[in-house]
Amino acid sequence: MILRKLLFFGILFASLWLIACTSTVKKRFLLTEDITFEAIEEMPSGSRSLNKKAGHRAPMSYVPDTNHLEQFPIRKIRVNFHFLNDIDRKKNFNGKEAVNFAKAALQTANQKVAKNNKPWLPPSVDLPGLPKRYKYVLTPRSNDPNDVGVYCHYDKELYYFVNKGRHKNNYSKSVINKYAIQKDTILNIFIMSHHPDSVKSKTYKPHQAGIALGSSIKIAGVFGKDAKPWTLSGVLNHEIGHVLGLSHAWGHDGCDDTPIHPNCWNISKKPPCDTMASNNVMDYNAQQNAWTPCQIGKIHRNFSSLRSRQRKLLIRDWCQLDEQQTVYIRQPTYWKGAKDLAGHIVIDGGGQLEISNRLALPKGAKIIVRPGGKLIINNAKIHNDCGELWEGIEVENDGKRKGEVVFIGKPKLENVRYAVQGSSGEK
Repeated sequence: MILRKLLFFGILFASLWLIACTSTVKKRFLLTEDITFEAIEEMPSGSRSLNKKAGHRAPMSYVPDTNHLEQFPIRKIRVNFHFLNDIDRKKNFNGKEAVNFAKAALQTANQKVAKNNKPWLPPSVDLPGLPKRYKYVLTPRSNDPNDVGVYCHYDKELYYFVNKGRHKNNYSKSVINKYAIQKDTILNIFIMSHHPDSVKSKTYKPHQAGIALGSSIKIAGVFGKDAKPWTLSGVLNHEIGHVLGLSHAWGHDGCDDTPIHPNCWNISKKPPCDTMASNNVMDYNAQQNAWTPCQIGKIHRNFSSLRSRQRKLLIRDWCQLDEQQTVYIRQPTYWKGAKDLAGHIVIDGGGQLEISNRLALPKGAKIIVRPGGKLIINNAKIHNDCGELWEGIEVENDGKRKGEVVFIGKPKLENVRYAVQGSSGEK
């Protein structure tokens, strides 16, 4: 009996030792000898486009892949609210009431952004309702512990909004210039009132109206006896859409999936609104709850542009390494659009990743190419966007297979701790 047990454990130990020895994986940061260099002209004609309009800058290169949303992190837009009031404090919300209204309005606007409603137009095409992958975050001043990001101002000269007539001031930035807080990095939302004299006119309609001016927006027609926060969501998302780079969708807005249409307020029984009514957020309609793939792509293209106004409004959550956000590549994947990721990138065996645009990785992040995996860097730039160093490209070798790395054209690896070395060395 004892001999049988000894024999069993001996066989078990030998098996575990054999498995451990045969499964040893060697790792090292990228060496010149690990790289296959290919010139652009050697690539099959039409296989990869370096045309910025067709590839790097095309909105569709930035559209989230619903099967791999981890590759498209949610972008967080900093916002605050300003409630403008007359000195009598009777023309808008005040104090706690203003704070509660702002928070509730922002919540309902975010809920509408989070829903994947399908666009109604064009009626002959079944466009998908895709995730937008952005949200608004109420942002107070960091140096004031009592600040909640909601402000009330009492100004007899600047509290009102007039969108037509001789005293029209909707395009005026005076209220923004006076009261905006960190307007280059926070989207300032000004909630205003229509002027009492304008409201008295039979030709003036004091309905909800808004305008985007740079990185700030002005909205009027919110305050009243029956004012509900959810009623603000449509115009709020619409005006923020302008700040994020979108145009009105009923005309020529640069998107093929937003056809020219009559801008009907709602569906009706009579043509053309029986078939050509819109629910697009950038039209004037009762729903304003749908974004097309091209519109979503435009927004994320602007978020990814290093010098864009839209990027400055984002919470820079791609600077610190979060291993929970590690991206695993297990199938052929092509990143045409620029990206900012917060985790490692791991290319498993059988996976292939081609990068042909800018990619930012956080401090301490690595690109790991496992045995049987393949990384193609096609004239791309891989860097850290936060003044720190990312670790580098780590290639694994299990004795039979090795991670493969291909450079096409002139890739740039910047802000990297372990740059490409010319001599062998394993760790």
